[in-house]
Amino acid sequence: MAAGSSSNWVMESGDVPHVLAVDDNLIDRKLVEKLLRNSSCKVTTAENGPRALELLGLTSGGQNTMNGRSKVNMVITDYCMPGMTGYELLKKIKESSVTKEVPVVIMSSENIPTRINKCLEEGAQMFILKPLKQSDVKKLTCQLMN
Repeated sequence: MAAGSSSNWVMESGDVPHVLAVDDNLIDRKLVEKLLRNSSCKVTTAENGPRALELLGLTSGGQNTMNGRSKVNMVITDYCMPGMTGYELLKKIKESSVTKEVPVVIMSSENIPTRINKCLEEGAQMFILKPLKQSDVKKLTCQLMN
């Protein structure tokens, strides 16, 4: 890996962290968005894995569709989603040379140790049990800032 290749994912001092929140459940997505905004994060939301990949520029077209918004500093995704699970999304993000340095956090309402371990082994930064709380978000933003 070339030195500095992950620099576009590292925040400049004073920048606001940009988080991509992925959840098929509208209420959960709105909750995550609200908690992240309360912690001074910029938030982009996606309703499923394929849409998240599109926003990250990892679809066949390869264009980042953030419409001039800054790169994402973190992805937080639900585990159980139709079509593409959070685990499958994690794998695709970590397989790409463009996004492999982006921290991915998985959320789930189910506390299944084998699932948690599988995600962490695949490169997830953290596994959080739903419902997401402000204290969880504070931990995440502290990691982003350091």
